[in-house]
Amino acid sequence: MTDPRALEAVLGDAHPGASPVDPELAAFEAHLAGGAVIEATDQMPDAYRSAVLRFVEMHANSELMGVLPEREWIMRAPTLRRKLALTAKIQDEVGHAQLLYRIAEDLGKTREAMLDDLLAGRTKFHNVFHYPTRSWADIGIIAWLVDAAAIVAQQALRDSSYGPYARTMRKICWEESVHIMHGRDVVVTMVTGTARQRADLQDALDRWWGPLMQMHGPRTPRERDLDLRWRIKSKTSEELRQEFLTIYVPRIRELGLVIPDPELHLDEATGVWRYTEPDWNELRTVVTNHGPMSEARLDFRRVTRSESAWVRSAIVADRTAA
Repeated sequence: MTDPRALEAVLGDAHPGASPVDPELAAFEAHLAGGAVIEATDQMPDAYRSAVLRFVEMHANSELMGVLPEREWIMRAPTLRRKLALTAKIQDEVGHAQLLYRIAEDLGKTREAMLDDLLAGRTKFHNVFHYPTRSWADIGIIAWLVDAAAIVAQQALRDSSYGPYARTMRKICWEESVHIMHGRDVVVTMVTGTARQRADLQDALDRWWGPLMQMHGPRTPRERDLDLRWRIKSKTSEELRQEFLTIYVPRIRELGLVIPDPELHLDEATGVWRYTEPDWNELRTVVTNHGPMSEARLDFRRVTRSESAWVRSAIVADRTAA
């Protein structure tokens, strides 16, 4: 999921918006409704600034933590070409985190504070990055389908009302499209390979389908979603999920893979995909850092941050001396 507000339905977070009768906010909302693009140096209501910061910070956290399931397979990649491709993908994702943290810093929160909050569990990262990668097939499914679900959400952010975020998303989306092709190449190679490779791929799809369906979060009424009203994003959680299913269900089935949901079908009368309701209790457990790999991955980040502290200190000292 891209929008932390989508978690409110399962976490019960209280993030009240500013009063709708506030004349200053009403004028700002009219400005947004007219298609305005807000820049970091513009005047903006505190509620809008906080909403954008919260949105971007979770996205940055997710890019940073999202490399960990894949980095475990760099040394176990089956060929040199696969190793290089996976390394390049991970490098891109860390770069995305850097870009997003810079945007968030402009909104008034230091990077140190954001990392402190992430590692202390006070802020969150996307549910899919709390799970283990058990085989090379997982790497293919993550790069093809997890990244595809992410890019569906990210493409809807390219016209965000917050200009620095919208412009950065255009760059990120281009790079993510390359990652999806890398994942599809892994999947197609395996599905046309040995019986064992095909079985591993089906097993990976079976395990990742639940987290994929949870990824965009529970349904949120459009009229109650401030992120939509303020054009921070342009689609609801369910609209994003429906778009993902429309694009990728036919592609998955085309490869002969079986989607592990017997209820999944397209309602021809409405054009809406019907599916088994995702396990929102599992989502609640996972995003509160009680997932299978949550603590291990946060511990890894804590250790690496501690071990690299001297580098940051040296850079800051050199800058001060200069």
